[in-house]
Amino acid sequence: MDFDFDLFVIGGGSGGVRAARVAAGETGAKVGLAEESRMGGTCVIRGCVPKKLMVFASEYAEGMHEAVDYGWDVKIGGFDWTKFRTRLEGELDRLEGVYNRLLEGSGVTVFPQRATVADAHTVRLADGTTKTAKHILIATGGWPSIPEVENGELGISSNEVFHLEELPKRLLVVGGGYIACEMACIFNGLGTEVTQFYRGAQILRGFDGEARGHIAEHMQRHGIDIHCGTNILSMEKVDGGIEVRSTTGDTFTFEEVLFAIGRTPNSAGLGLEEVGVEIGRRGEVVVDQYSQTSVPSIYAIGDVTNRVQLTPVAIREGMAFVDTVFKGNPTAPDHDLIPSAVFTQPEYGTVGLSEEDAREKGPIEVYSTAFRPMHKSFIGRDDRVLMKLIVCADTRRVLGVHIVSDHAGEMIQLAGVAVKMGATKEDFDRTVAVHPTMSEELVTLKTPVRTA
Repeated sequence: MDFDFDLFVIGGGSGGVRAARVAAGETGAKVGLAEESRMGGTCVIRGCVPKKLMVFASEYAEGMHEAVDYGWDVKIGGFDWTKFRTRLEGELDRLEGVYNRLLEGSGVTVFPQRATVADAHTVRLADGTTKTAKHILIATGGWPSIPEVENGELGISSNEVFHLEELPKRLLVVGGGYIACEMACIFNGLGTEVTQFYRGAQILRGFDGEARGHIAEHMQRHGIDIHCGTNILSMEKVDGGIEVRSTTGDTFTFEEVLFAIGRTPNSAGLGLEEVGVEIGRRGEVVVDQYSQTSVPSIYAIGDVTNRVQLTPVAIREGMAFVDTVFKGNPTAPDHDLIPSAVFTQPEYGTVGLSEEDAREKGPIEVYSTAFRPMHKSFIGRDDRVLMKLIVCADTRRVLGVHIVSDHAGEMIQLAGVAVKMGATKEDFDRTVAVHPTMSEELVTLKTPVRTA
């Protein structure tokens, strides 16, 4: 059977674009790609990139106060949200253009419209036309979850937060995951009065418990009003903003309410179930180790599969898909020991097991220290850094590294190499410290603070 394309990709995010251009550019495959919104997907347009730029912007206020204490004559003015937002939108336009040029240069045919699956080898475009393909790759990512609360439409999600007309004076962030905590820190740094509701007992569920407590304490000390065990009951538009009634019986008024309670795989309405693709309980496309669905010609990668919701993982899955399908080299993406960073203030870098998870697997030793770093203690700041190693008591292998500090994301990338290679505690000990640095503590931790 002759097909219009060897591969048709639905979704123009990081994973889909990488798979499309590598398949076309390196194997000569004829590739089509459909994207209904902006090229670049969540990470580039409404996720990692704009968020990190907002993190940078939000850190300058504290930096200027520190500069004064270091002796600089600094005049600290207000933050011009409109100026920043305009520059941000320009940068996103530039990056979208880069993605489009990469696809064009690889020979990928782009369809800037919605596409759905008509059958195992056919996609239907929004303009009513159909295209056939030997293989179909679903790379539609995820979408912010919105809670079912009274007048919930008054709130916004992470999709809209980068494009607010004005910087809110009072903001409620609902959620306790990494996106919620990052946004709370960002807006707090920009001068907004931030309140955070989380229904659980402590923010950042799933991460290391000691690190979670360290970050929560820091956020609260810097002015974020965290309410754990609290959720929204209802919202109502009133003079001055949005009135929120909480599950604790309290009433608050905010200018904006940001829902950051998680993300849902973006699989609805694609026609997948109708053609026999298995969909999981949370809407995820169910795949095997090679990203193949229950329909052999249809594959899926990235957040829509709900395996690991990280951009670099989606890119790796896209590359593994091309190796498997177009290069004759069956390759399963490796989801083990993935370093990650939470861009709170301070940042949290982590790789491997948390202390709680490691305890369930066998005897461990925990090496941990919290201290005031030199650049903070010099000017009398109370902010503390956390450095932590989780070590298998039997094999001596380092099972987890946890860093809470400025630039923790940069540090954990390098620590991740050592952990991935199977480094032992003694390997860390044999490494000479770089002095004076915060990270030298990772190779000078001599005595476990506890065993389990």
